[in-house]
Amino acid sequence: MKKINLLSINIHPISKEIILEQIKKYILNPSGFFHVVSLNPENMVTSQENKEFRKVIETGQIQLIDGAGIALAGKILGFEVERFTGVDLMRELMRLANKLRLRVVLIGGKPNLALRLAQCYQRAYGQAKFFGLEGIKNIKNPLAPEEENIFSIVSQFKPHIIFLSFGSPAQELWLDRHKSHFTGIVCMGVGGAFDYLGGVVPRGPNFIRSLGLEWLFRLSVEPWRWRRQLRLIKFLWLILKQKTGKSFSSNFL
Repeated sequence: MKKINLLSINIHPISKEIILEQIKKYILNPSGFFHVVSLNPENMVTSQENKEFRKVIETGQIQLIDGAGIALAGKILGFEVERFTGVDLMRELMRLANKLRLRVVLIGGKPNLALRLAQCYQRAYGQAKFFGLEGIKNIKNPLAPEEENIFSIVSQFKPHIIFLSFGSPAQELWLDRHKSHFTGIVCMGVGGAFDYLGGVVPRGPNFIRSLGLEWLFRLSVEPWRWRRQLRLIKFLWLILKQKTGKSFSSNFL
């Protein structure tokens, strides 16, 4: 699939099958830092305000079309992209880990959630090995001892895959800043996926997800998120701006 221009960022959307194929190929022959970056309307807006995060998106080995809004933007701009959510990719990679006897580390989320998830996955996928830890209390202001503990665990456990659940863009920025510690590892920020998979927050029914309205379902469950959803309006405005080529005031929203 050709690269596309989304808010002046070059995106290389690929199918679910190719994503899994590329990850498997890397795991069997690892080299360098492999970053799976999930894209959604909220963090695409952030990319317009944060140059460091923008670069992280552009240099990611896989740019995952996670949010339904990204797929909608594609239709508005005249190109088709296949949506593959971070939660669904994570589930696929757990099955791959079991098949290939891989080691997986889960970091972040609410206290003890990563540990409980790791224990749950260990029971479900006995051929793989899992390790879970909260790791960092405040990802925006991580403490050196917290980071050193993570690096030490990674060095000893030697994972093939790391899932980081701290929210975007903080999780992606942290991974990129410390990528020298994660050479040869598939690294992926998964936002609130631990909450879904751990049963802390219910995921929208299939028909809701198929309509691209999971964000609305989550808002009904967590109404405090309403301020964050305003970013969806700004994203739509930016997409329409790209579509029409018009110059709107930068003070909008």
